[in-house]
Amino acid sequence: MGCMDQPVTALDDEDSWKLISGVHLGRLVTVVDGRAEIFPVNFVVQRRSVLFRTAEGTKLFGAVTNDQVLFEADDHNVAEGWSVIIRGSAKVLFAADEIHDAEQAGLYPWIATQKLRFVRVAPTEITGRRFVFGPEPDVGAFPG
Repeated sequence: MGCMDQPVTALDDEDSWKLISGVHLGRLVTVVDGRAEIFPVNFVVQRRSVLFRTAEGTKLFGAVTNDQVLFEADDHNVAEGWSVIIRGSAKVLFAADEIHDAEQAGLYPWIATQKLRFVRVAPTEITGRRFVFGPEPDVGAFPG
C-alpha cells in the first residue's frame, strides 16, 4: 500500500507548519481551575509560533498560568482533511518591541470586541496528521 492509500499519514514538521500557516481559526486548550477548557481563536503563524489576540478573562488567565498549552487547527475538503497540534507555552507580550513585532503580523479581531493582549504560543512540539476520506473497509480486510 502506498502512502496515498493510507487513511492516516503522519506529517513532518515542514508540512505541519505549511498547513497551519494557511488557516486562521484554531483552538487553544488549557486548564482553568483544574478543568480542561478549549477556546476558538483566530490566529496567525509568525516565525514558527502561534500568535493570537485576546481580552482580559478566562482565556488569557488559562493561557498564561499553565506551563503547557495545546493549540490545534485543522481543515478539510471532500477528499481529505488534516489536523496539526502544537504543544508549547503561552506568553502574553508586554515588551514594546514584542508588541510592535506582533502588530506587523496583520492579526485583527474577527468580532467587534477589543482584544488588547497579544499572546504567543512558543512550540516545544508540533505533530500533524493527514486523513484520506473513504468508506469503511470490509470486515476481515485488515488482520487482527
